[in-house]
Parts: sequence; structure tokens; C-alpha cells
Amino acid sequence: MNTQSRPSQVAPVENRVAAIEAVFEQRGMEPKPFIETMTHAAEEEWVPRNGGRVVAKAWTDPAFRQRLFANGKDAVTELGLSMPAHHRHLVALENTETVHNVIVCTLCSCTAFTIIGLPPDWYKDLDYRARAVRESRTVLREMGLDLPPEIEIRVWDTTADTRYMVIPVQPPETVGWPEDRLIDIATKESMIGVARL
Repeated sequence: MNTQSRPSQVAPVENRVAAIEAVFEQRGMEPKPFIETMTHAAEEEWVPRNGGRVVAKAWTDPAFRQRLFANGKDAVTELGLSMPAHHRHLVALENTETVHNVIVCTLCSCTAFTIIGLPPDWYKDLDYRARAVRESRTVLREMGLDLPPEIEIRVWDTTADTRYMVIPVQPPETVGWPEDRLIDIATKESMIGVARL
């Protein structure tokens, strides 16, 4: 193979994006409105606060909590939240005093992004994706969550049609608080299962 024909550098991402947009425009497509719509959705609609609302509701409403664990996708629609059609299932995972759930996508970086927000960079990292399954306790410790050995760690791998979210243990001092007061606290807790209140 002739390596001299290869470019010596990869163009910056901005240049690559501009080139793709130009090709779409040459073919009569209009990518800019789509990009603007998706950017708005990612920054303003698909936010972790949605997950915080779901968690706060589950902490304060036992009937909703039961529906959430039975069929997460249907339950979140009660709060005006939606998921793409290909996200056929939303499974809510309950952390307890003895079980801690962690979500990973070993193939890419899939999450229930419309509910818990876009995945953080570390979630997309190949090292995290590979090690979270094999050595989850060590990975969590490296990320600042040192769980005692008696707590079981359950790792859930996202699939093509199933997304997960973690319902953390409610801090005891917040029991009895109204739902709206709990949303900010619930939002601070990672819905991926790495942080712990």
C-alpha cells in the first residue's frame, strides 16, 4: 500500500462538519434547520433535570413508583416526557442499601438521553465501557465512589431497544419533602449509577 497518498493530518472537526453540510446543500437538502432543532433539543430539552423529576416523583408517589418499575416508558409519559420510537423500553433500576446499579453501553454510548440527558464524555470512553463490566467496583472507586464490599454491584448493558435509568436511595433527611423540593437533589445524583447521594 502506498502510504504517501494518505493525508498527513485529519481535518479539524469543524472543517469536516462544514464539508458534510456542503454536500447536503449541493443535493438540495437543508441541514441547518435540522442541526438547529437538534442542538436546541440537546441543550434545552434532553436535560438531567428530566431524570430528576422522574426520581422525585418516584420518591414521593408510591403508585407512580410502582408504574415506573412496571413500565418505565409509559410512566415517564405521565410527566410529559417522551422517548424515541426505537427506545422501546425504559427500565428503572432501584438502588437500595444493599444493591447499587450501574449502566454501561459496551458497544457505544447509548442512554435514555431524553430522560437523563446526553451521556458525559467519560461514559463514552472505551476504557470505561470495557472495564465497567469486568471490574466495576474498581472503576467506581477510581471515579470517587468507594462502595463497601457488602454492597452488590449490578451492571446493566444498554441494548438496541432498551434504555435504563437508576433510581437512587432517597436521602433519609429528605423523606417527607415535597416533590418540587426534591428535584434538584435528585438531579445531582447520576442517573447512570456512578454517583451516590
